[in-house]
Amino acid sequence: MIAPPRVLFSYAFRPFFLLCAAWAVAGALAWVALLHGLPAVQPGGDPVAWHAHEMVIGFGGAAVAGFLLTAVATWTGRPPVAGAALVALAVAWCVGRAAMAWGGLLPAPAVAAADLLFPALLALLAGREIVAGRSRRNYGILAGLVAFVALDAAFHAGRAGLLPGADRLAANGAVHGLALLVTVIGGRIVPSFTANWLRQRGVARLPGASPLVERLVLPVTALAAVADLALPLVPAAAAATGAAALLHAARLARWRGLATRANPLLFVLHAAYAWLPLGYALLATGALAGVPPRAGALHALTMGGIGLMVLAVASRVALGHTGRALHAARATVAAYVLVGVATLARVAGSAAPVAPLAFIDAAAAAWAVAFALFLRVYWPVLTRPRADGAG
Repeated sequence: MIAPPRVLFSYAFRPFFLLCAAWAVAGALAWVALLHGLPAVQPGGDPVAWHAHEMVIGFGGAAVAGFLLTAVATWTGRPPVAGAALVALAVAWCVGRAAMAWGGLLPAPAVAAADLLFPALLALLAGREIVAGRSRRNYGILAGLVAFVALDAAFHAGRAGLLPGADRLAANGAVHGLALLVTVIGGRIVPSFTANWLRQRGVARLPGASPLVERLVLPVTALAAVADLALPLVPAAAAATGAAALLHAARLARWRGLATRANPLLFVLHAAYAWLPLGYALLATGALAGVPPRAGALHALTMGGIGLMVLAVASRVALGHTGRALHAARATVAAYVLVGVATLARVAGSAAPVAPLAFIDAAAAAWAVAFALFLRVYWPVLTRPRADGAG
């Protein structure tokens, strides 16, 4: 039996993980339709910029809202954002997606106002909880949410012709912003979850950390973002992104990922994080030698590092926060594999000498099926009360 709305809007992860997965499917299919000349949507302006925006602000924004507003309650000890405030945030997200999808039929100021409502409200709600809870450790995340709003505003300034080219630049900036968030959150949860699981099995050798790597990985990744945005395809950008790749690889190597192969819910977190060093390495080789093209490297970060991490975290959080066993169903494991296949196809397609659209079609199909499988498995999990009756 499906739970009443009070259950669905009791925690942010419930509605937003569903919205995130639904848009992963619908947004990918709409993009492929546009590439084939079918007017599934009428976004207006640069269709590539629309696609990038919707995968970052739409898909990525929903994932951030679902995870962050759930985690903030744990970090601060405050009640979770729920009820009317959460409904308002979900409605704002939906309004933004509709406005962007049909932006070619609407005045640019109306599209901008409708779209900016969601990230602005998310920053306001998360900021209220972080500040009220005196969670100083997470002020940096709040600053990132404010930057997310600024980037979205810059996107619309570019779309309206006020800042030519700012739409693509802002969308790429948001990609790097999400990669920084994966760096921060991944650095907290992946080694922690791994250590807990290994301890339960009596394993003495636990994930480690290099103090030097931990001090450098975030600022160097931020530097790589700035260099890639300001000086793409030059040796300086290659040096910065290459350094980021090495630091992420060194970090991941200490987390004992191979020891978690028997636990798909845990191993996939390592697999998702592995796309960060690979993505930055591809940006570096692309800047130096042009291979792969920039689009391929960016999709390694977006589909692999961000997309697979979203799927990994959503599937784990949904189980843990609804009182269910941390066990990955076969369909969930298939979804993990399909996102990996989709990422490989998209990266390979960027450098394919013939039929690149076929690779994009294959990547979109694998991606859409992966998130459709997530919806199939997790719809009852996310819409029904906790399995343990705890609320």
